Amino acid sequence: MQSEREYSDEELVTGCARNDRKIQEALYRRYFHTMMQMCRRYTNDPEIAMTVCNDGFLKVYKKIDSFAFKGSLEGWIRRIIYHSLSDYFRRDSKYLQFMVFEDHDESTNPEIVPGLYLEDLMKLVAKLPNMSEKVFRLYAIEGFNHREIGEVLGMSENTSKWHLANARKKLQELLKDQRNQYVERNS
Repeated sequence: MQSEREYSDEELVTGCARNDRKIQEALYRRYFHTMMQMCRRYTNDPEIAMTVCNDGFLKVYKKIDSFAFKGSLEGWIRRIIYHSLSDYFRRDSKYLQFMVFEDHDESTNPEIVPGLYLEDLMKLVAKLPNMSEKVFRLYAIEGFNHREIGEVLGMSENTSKWHLANARKKLQELLKDQRNQYVERNS
């Protein structure tokens, strides 16, 4: 049995831009598992994860000619798949809790501030200390693990874990403030 040819990122991008089905399949095979894992982190329903992942890959194929080789191809694909997740879950807001927080307690319940949307949560994420925000985005949004984050940001895995815990703590505080403001306005 012949092993599948390993294409370079440039070959994948140019081949997909030409709508070469063989190269599109190679790109899909290379990144599907990683992207599907990211989708599964946000839903327990494998059908939803598959739908979102495949919709994301369709967007990747449609937008591949805009990839400018600034950063990694995997990171670019991950962002598009994440936006597909965001679009899907925005339509069905009961899933919003999975988009930002993995640990659930009453202080991170999305119902603490009725009408809080993903955009609002992302504005709160932008208020985090710089390095904690970077770690949070890489971990919770882009699906990197702590080892990968450490390599990207030049820190140890434990430092990455600390920044993630710090980001979650600060987000909980910011969400509590949002809830208190909502209660005051509506009392």
